[in-house]
Amino acid sequence: MVIAIASEDAAHLAILSSSIHCRWALAAGGWLGMGNDPRYSKSRCFDPFPFPQLTDALRESLRAAGEELDATRKRVLEAHPDLTLTGLYNVLEKIKAGTELSAKDEDVKERGLVLILKELHETIDRLTAEAYGWPSDLADEEILARLVALNAERAREEASGHVRWLRPEYQIPRFAKGVTAKTGELVLEEKVMATDKSLPVFPTDRDEQVLAVEAVLARSSRPMDAAELARSFRRGGKRIEKRVGQLLVSLARYGHISALPDGRFAASEARMPDRQAA
Repeated sequence: MVIAIASEDAAHLAILSSSIHCRWALAAGGWLGMGNDPRYSKSRCFDPFPFPQLTDALRESLRAAGEELDATRKRVLEAHPDLTLTGLYNVLEKIKAGTELSAKDEDVKERGLVLILKELHETIDRLTAEAYGWPSDLADEEILARLVALNAERAREEASGHVRWLRPEYQIPRFAKGVTAKTGELVLEEKVMATDKSLPVFPTDRDEQVLAVEAVLARSSRPMDAAELARSFRRGGKRIEKRVGQLLVSLARYGHISALPDGRFAASEARMPDRQAA
């Protein structure tokens, strides 16, 4: 489950390390295992993520912050082979939450330069928010709502032939031809995150189908059964009802939604804010 993103620009590392991208990935990604651990999926977390358009100055600032973050972590791990990135970030999360640190945590904090990592991530978060033109103190729900709206705007741009390439020198020679025709098939927003009044298309990708069903149920103000939920998709109904029913059972089994005695399903209250925003 390792995702490798090939880019020599540390500004990309900074943006993908920001809390804005992390919130998007947690809302859009899947969940796996007994612990319901988040799963980063390229097609759901990376491909539809609307990167900010960077000025030269902001790109340089984000690049510098990303390079410093990378160098600091490498330096720490090289100097202390017993430390791990997981251990460093577990302590960082405790510090952010105000949790009392154990003696072992204090040792990791000092040797692992965790407070420096905290400052670097705060800088990255501030610069990323500035790149989007947003306040730096937005609530999670507002961040997700803005990202979804920006995703929809980018999808409309791509449908008309205007693509904001992430790596233009590499992508344009290889993928620019015929991109307009492919946009409707590849953009996650048009399948799952539609913000207009038209019904979303039921995805062909099986991973995206799970997200689509859960998103529709989360946006609903009431429980739904498989037949009703299937009709929430364009050209749905009986054609996809069986598949929707299978997905609902699986989602309920892993605790993402609740199965009711009358055969209907309801969005989990603990997860509804993220899913409504997404």
